[in-house]
Amino acid sequence: MIRDLHSVNAWLFIVANGLVGIWALAADRWPRFRGRAGWIAIGIAEAIVVAQVFLGVAIVMRNEVDNDQHQLYGFAAFASVGLIYAYRNEMKERPYLLYGVGSLWLMGLGIRGVFLV
Repeated sequence: MIRDLHSVNAWLFIVANGLVGIWALAADRWPRFRGRAGWIAIGIAEAIVVAQVFLGVAIVMRNEVDNDQHQLYGFAAFASVGLIYAYRNEMKERPYLLYGVGSLWLMGLGIRGVFLV
């Protein structure tokens, strides 16, 4: 059950971060794409990342995992969410660029994690 949810959520992780990454880069370039809805979508996409990591931890605690590299990508994604947030003050002039590139980075980690299963 948890393993199935982890598999489904992985694709949600990838798609959500890919879409908000593209939106944020568009918002960085064209102001008409900026708005509260985009920031809410980024929050949801990052919450999906955190949920994915917790599901992965639950699987590990049940001793159902045999791929350490897959876990590495999960924890890298978790740490990346924190780093993206931590750099918000450094990039306060270009927050859309930060979250755009950061979300696409997360998408890439998710893709890599899926193909290591």
